[in-house]
Amino acid sequence: MTDKTRGNVGSFVMGFFVGGLVSAAIALLNAPQSGKETREQVMAKGIELRDRAGEEVQRIRTQVEDMIAEVRIQTDDVQARLAKQLEVVQARMAHAIEEGKRGAYAVREELTGSTAHEELAGNIKDEAA
Repeated sequence: MTDKTRGNVGSFVMGFFVGGLVSAAIALLNAPQSGKETREQVMAKGIELRDRAGEEVQRIRTQVEDMIAEVRIQTDDVQARLAKQLEVVQARMAHAIEEGKRGAYAVREELTGSTAHEELAGNIKDEAA
């Protein structure tokens, strides 16, 4: 989860609680019932608010877990495609190198009048002696 997303979730939860507290305070100021009844009502609202906050946190957690799972799937897909492209590039490079070697040997043979294989065999005999 990015810092921005964490900030948004934190701001939402904080606003949720502050809104609940403000609502409870307004209800207390405008309550025409006795202190006992008001305390019971505030307690009930507090429990309701706690339950709603817990449900909201769980909903957000589930959304985040779903997003993480989706990102993992997409990351695996990208990784597989990149691995396949790397294999193709490596095969092309190996082929190009081999073609370059063949071309270099052909030019060398034209310039020197001998084949590279003959020269290589001669080098091996010189080293052995």
